[in-house]
Amino acid sequence: MSGLATPFLHHTLPAPLVLASGIWGTTVSLLERAAAAGCGAVTAKSCGPVPRPGHVNPSCLDWGHGLINAIGLANPGVDAEVELLTQARRQLASLGVPLIASIFAGAAPEFGEVAAKVVAAQPDLIEVNISCPNVGSEFGEPFAANPESAAAVTRHVKEAVVDAGIPVIVKLAPNVPSVARIALAVVEAGADALCAVNTMPGLVIDAASGQAILANRSGGLSGPALKPIALKCVYDVYRACPGVPIIGTGGVTTGVDAIEMVMAGATAVGVGSAIYYRGAEAIRTILDEMACWLDQHDMADLAEIRGLAHREPLYAATPTGAPIPHAR
Repeated sequence: MSGLATPFLHHTLPAPLVLASGIWGTTVSLLERAAAAGCGAVTAKSCGPVPRPGHVNPSCLDWGHGLINAIGLANPGVDAEVELLTQARRQLASLGVPLIASIFAGAAPEFGEVAAKVVAAQPDLIEVNISCPNVGSEFGEPFAANPESAAAVTRHVKEAVVDAGIPVIVKLAPNVPSVARIALAVVEAGADALCAVNTMPGLVIDAASGQAILANRSGGLSGPALKPIALKCVYDVYRACPGVPIIGTGGVTTGVDAIEMVMAGATAVGVGSAIYYRGAEAIRTILDEMACWLDQHDMADLAEIRGLAHREPLYAATPTGAPIPHAR
């Protein structure tokens, strides 16, 4: 699958699919499994300043059009995570698959403190989850909702890793007035790449009891229902930040889904809930479907279709709504 090799910053990923954070945790065997299954890079589960037990069950549900989860950022804390990341990095390096460490915190300076500790594990990249609430904010607003807050987090992380030279990916949220503004703010603050997007907040109610199904009540939507939202976010970010690598994430369950994400402007494509729907073999299956699509359309590689959705449309609408071909 040479046509699927993907340049990403200073790496050449053996495949364009990136395991999303939290799907298979940070156990070394499971991250290795994702790499062996065909992922071009794998993202470990997010870690924070201190251990968190997460939310009690029920914490995840297939609601018919996707998944909704409120795991609650369960993690052993950064000190314990560093040991796991160090082992995972060693094993993945032998497979030629980069490791992405994921971090979160409750205050901007705290992000820098967590990043400084994660550096000890020498991950290939660090992903910054800015969708968590800002405990220093008057209203507990997520960092991802405000350009200034998002930029502040990015600067703290960049300062913490500058000597190590580890690139920083900022993971954006979809539920903001302008994801492009947030993207531009974090890039100007030093982000090397972007991940678009995280889950979308939602609520599912059990009509029989009149109660929210998740123990936390609300949760994050992923899976097929998220795909159009994720595509729009990737599209907007690509336009706002030309040349900045993007991991397009959200609702990718088939090879065609991944192709569409690349057409919107994604450099690489995140996969998560696809593993729930199609099993552990989902990664290899999606890659096969992508390769088949390229072959059927006489395309040599993904570079030929990246950002294709940004070209002028082949058809324009008439006043009556009927499409007519553009004059050539």
